[in-house]
Amino acid sequence: MTRLPEAATRDRYRGTKRSMLSLLEQRPRFSLLEGSTPIQRLTRLEQAVGCGGCPPIYVKRDDLMGVGGGGNKLRKLEFLIGEALDQGCDTFITTGARQSNHARLSAASAARAGLSCELVLTDTVARNDEAYRRNGNVLLNDLFGATVLRRPGDVDALAVAQDRAEQLSVEGRRAYVVGSGGSSPLGCLGYAVCAEEIMAQEQDLGLRFNRIIVPNGSSGTHAGLAAGLKAAGDEPGRIESFTVLAPIEKARAVTAELAARTLALIDPVSAFAGGDIVVTDGQLGEGYGVPTDAMFESVQLVARSEGLLLDPVYGGKAFAGLIAAIRDGAWRNQEPVLFVMTGGLPGMFAYEPAFRRTWLH
Repeated sequence: MTRLPEAATRDRYRGTKRSMLSLLEQRPRFSLLEGSTPIQRLTRLEQAVGCGGCPPIYVKRDDLMGVGGGGNKLRKLEFLIGEALDQGCDTFITTGARQSNHARLSAASAARAGLSCELVLTDTVARNDEAYRRNGNVLLNDLFGATVLRRPGDVDALAVAQDRAEQLSVEGRRAYVVGSGGSSPLGCLGYAVCAEEIMAQEQDLGLRFNRIIVPNGSSGTHAGLAAGLKAAGDEPGRIESFTVLAPIEKARAVTAELAARTLALIDPVSAFAGGDIVVTDGQLGEGYGVPTDAMFESVQLVARSEGLLLDPVYGGKAFAGLIAAIRDGAWRNQEPVLFVMTGGLPGMFAYEPAFRRTWLH
């Protein structure tokens, strides 16, 4: 296990509060990233959106991380794997849907850390074609050497994981258990640190993002970013997420609670105000993992204008929300928008039949 050095950008931005990195530097953390992920402007996409007054659109490439194919879960896993190693654990157990990106990156991160990995995966998405059952993240879980426990969609996966940890304890082993998405307050610290990273990059670019858009599944990315901005004295309300998993009221409540618990780890005297947590609906469709026409369009538009790949479950739906807001005139101004590309590309291959039926020839 390693403890990461402080970032070169420490204390470069406004405010008198201590850098979050300095507050967190004593927490165990296992290195899975190679520095900051880049921010890029999508000028061809701005032209392709097809409306006047399109704001400048930028993306933060959290899909460009080396371990396991990359993705936002690695930021959380730095803290989760770090704590597991610090506690002397030999096994990392987590939960998710059959095509979970978090499960795949947990398997890869555990392999890199020298831990065994067990995944409790449930059939929560109504898909049973061969590509969904065997390709994408399912293939990679096996490649990374994870032990997979498959269960029906109505099973309490976290309870299964905890039972499995107890079984391993009887055998003299020690397991670390975390729930879906790695979205515990500890895991969310990864995106609290990312908030500082974004603020430093804003200074380097000489701009400020009016909105920072993320998909909202297990709520951890939004919660961590909001906590990080709040602790730094910035405006957490400029984070806006599109729910891709839960109905809107549940998504808002879970995100607000998780953000508050994460903030308490960084700055216990601070609290969120009304309006600080902004979660939007309109892109969920029939449910988690169920494709929508708007998702297909956004994935195709970004691919054919910029050569970038969004995943069909998270990024594709959230980016569809971004495009819809611009076309509806809600964001027609010159204040730049940042979209956090959270990865998940392997999921594209699990949805191959759906893409082919829609528009691939």
